[in-house]
Amino acid sequence: MVERLRTQMFGFDYQDQIAFKKAVYYHFRPIPLPVPFQDATGGIGQNLPEKGYLELTDDTGMTAHYTVNPDFVQEMLPKLLNGGRKSFNEWRTTLYWQARNSGFQSSQAVQVGTVDLLMLDILAQRAGLPLHRFLGAEKDWAAAYKGGGSILKDDQELAEEMARYVSEGFTTVKFKVGSAGPQGMDRDIRRVRLVRETLGNSIGIAVDANQRWTVEEAARFAHLAEPYALEWIEEPIHSHDCNGIRELKGQIRQRLAFGESMRIYYAYETYAEKGVDILQPSLGRMTRIDDLIRIRDLARDNSLEFQSGGRTAYNAVFGCLYNEKERIEFHAPISEPMHDRMLGVPVFREGKCFVPTDIPGMPVRVNVDKIEKEGYLESKTYYYPDR
Repeated sequence: MVERLRTQMFGFDYQDQIAFKKAVYYHFRPIPLPVPFQDATGGIGQNLPEKGYLELTDDTGMTAHYTVNPDFVQEMLPKLLNGGRKSFNEWRTTLYWQARNSGFQSSQAVQVGTVDLLMLDILAQRAGLPLHRFLGAEKDWAAAYKGGGSILKDDQELAEEMARYVSEGFTTVKFKVGSAGPQGMDRDIRRVRLVRETLGNSIGIAVDANQRWTVEEAARFAHLAEPYALEWIEEPIHSHDCNGIRELKGQIRQRLAFGESMRIYYAYETYAEKGVDILQPSLGRMTRIDDLIRIRDLARDNSLEFQSGGRTAYNAVFGCLYNEKERIEFHAPISEPMHDRMLGVPVFREGKCFVPTDIPGMPVRVNVDKIEKEGYLESKTYYYPDR
């Protein structure tokens, strides 16, 4: 029986001992996106972000599964396969403070959050429970909105994409703004107007500028977009410019959303103080996974909205811990091509993601056989503790 203890202040505190005995890492060649995707500051590009996949086995024979990059294998895996035996909290506390001098926004700190996910998968498997139920979820679905809308799409393509999302049952959709060039903002507003005209007034429309603008530019966009009733404007300015956020908030009526660029709970306290309306942590970018719950509760306590981003197949599991108004993002252009190469992904119906209930642990598995048949599996490497 798995012993579980959670406190409001410190989140997860599992006492079960874990020793890691084996790892298998599958390294991928670049997997091209069906259609190139880009945001206003050049994010994503031609290929899927996923570069590899890890299977990590403990001494009870349970195997965790998660997509990781080569850096994790090179930097973190030796620390796990060192023959040590520790509790969940001992492992992550030790690793967390080892990352201190790299900074808690660093990739080294985020790797600690990845270890969190791997250990949670193992502990849920030991308990014979799907991960969301192990974590205390009382429902098997996550509320969701659907995002996409590459800055590369022409106006009509964008409108058709948003209309397709609505036809799938999503009542809020999101697309990219922050077009380049002297006429860039005119293009953005034209696209906002077209999407609103296409979808009608009953559908929520949000936009994401990926930190493209200055405070003055963001305020100008917000004023021009006012007639089209945006549900929120996401990251219009630099995500660390907290005084700029406060200044911008004093100039506009629309709600502001920030969070995917932050890695620790404390940053969201500052966001709440500066006037951010929607807190948006991203699974896979956090240094401690229980910070998701702390940020959710921070939002509730301050009458703010909570959302969660990240890879949809994994994020839906944690979305089961949120209420029907606390949504996850289903980022279609990046998630859907990878879902085609996964097993155990959620089923999407009427704006909800229904997660499997018959698979202990994290249900999602990468379909390595399919990736190999497609020619994208570059190597498979086994790792064992040093003896």
